[in-house]
Amino acid sequence: MPIPQAADRVPRRGAPGLDVVDPATGETFDQVLDQRPEELDDLVDRSRRAWTGWRADPAARTKALLAAADAVEAAGDDLAPLLTREQGKPLAEARAEVARTAARLRYFSGMVPRTRPIDDGRPVHSEVRWRPLGPVAAIVPWNFPLQLAAAKFAPALAAGNTVVLKPSPRTPLATRLLGTVLAAVLPEDVLTVVTGREPLGARLVSHPGIRHVTFTGSVPTGRTVVTATAASLARVTLELGGNDAAVLLDDVDVDRVADRLFWSAFRNCGQVCMAVKRVYAPARLHADVVEALAQRARTVVVGSGLDPDTRLGPVNNAAQLARVEELTHRALAAGARPAAGGQRLDRQGYFFAPTILTAVPPDAAVVTEEQFGPVLPVLPYRNLDEAVDAANGTGFGLGGSVWGTDLDRAAATADRLECGTAWINHHAELSLTQPFAGVKDSGLGVAGGPWGLYGNLRPFVVHRPREEGP
Repeated sequence: MPIPQAADRVPRRGAPGLDVVDPATGETFDQVLDQRPEELDDLVDRSRRAWTGWRADPAARTKALLAAADAVEAAGDDLAPLLTREQGKPLAEARAEVARTAARLRYFSGMVPRTRPIDDGRPVHSEVRWRPLGPVAAIVPWNFPLQLAAAKFAPALAAGNTVVLKPSPRTPLATRLLGTVLAAVLPEDVLTVVTGREPLGARLVSHPGIRHVTFTGSVPTGRTVVTATAASLARVTLELGGNDAAVLLDDVDVDRVADRLFWSAFRNCGQVCMAVKRVYAPARLHADVVEALAQRARTVVVGSGLDPDTRLGPVNNAAQLARVEELTHRALAAGARPAAGGQRLDRQGYFFAPTILTAVPPDAAVVTEEQFGPVLPVLPYRNLDEAVDAANGTGFGLGGSVWGTDLDRAAATADRLECGTAWINHHAELSLTQPFAGVKDSGLGVAGGPWGLYGNLRPFVVHRPREEGP
């Protein structure tokens, strides 16, 4: 299959272009089409018309989605470097993201909703069938552009819906290329990729032809999305980030868990919704935990994702870098101390030194808010109840973890966390088969596994007499 080169991704002659910046240099390296909101009427209408044929044949959908998975894998050598260039993550992580994109398509390809009979004792035969919703709007952020896109469009397509996919304007290129790759194996207009600045996304989620909006992003924007769908009463699924806490028990083996704990916080430069974003350590172990994490922060190789030695890339964009810097400086001004890092790196690009903070006030914004960058506060606690209360003491509830040697005690503690997923002695690991959902401000609806499929369907009940009358 021919893969489009950069020239195929630049705007149409006379059309406005959207600059794409390499976060490792801070410089524009390409452009993509900046589409106008008024173009959506035609695109959504074409998606609706494509839905008629796509929903009718589950066997054809299975075949097409398997071909889509193969096509993504075949295009990996083109997709991964482009993803690294616009997002910043190390190339090995970009390749893994492409692989997970293909795996998600393959997983959902054979998933068909079950018709369920109902026996309620009445002389009628009743059954629950499932019908697709219609065109789906999928809005994807910049931290995992391909993986989160597939998490939305794979179950939607498997359910028989069509999808209009909008990536972040900061990372549109790999998603646009993915759309081109999939267009070669999917029917026309079943998956449409649109790129551009606001108000393109706002117009898409409020479009009357859209029947389901699935969005990943910030809490304020998520609330705006819900308001925008009120007129059409479209279904909404939201994943709105997190401020995941890791609670270390007093029997934890610090040396044994330090590496896993560090990467649970710093993978993708800390730009993971369900990354560890604050650590609560017993007071007697606090200094050991801080030093173990700081040693890794001081020695990890930070650089361009295209450099094979890099383990930690840049922050994705200038605005996010400024937020990370501001939260860190506010904490330092309030009395926190950097055991490692604490400042922007003096080099080209959006680099911030991997930072471990100690002596952090519990009410500092870097603790109570989602910093979404390479900064980790480590706070001491005197008793476990205090740590659990602190872990639950924010408006977020995406994930959390407990670390210790006594697994039964750790599991009992994990059961007290107010979040959608809790891990023991690891963090932020999900399989394709499990549900993924947040509580409180972290989300609405469920993604992942069969729950992701049925979130894109509506029940349809049919009743008929068991015996035909004369």
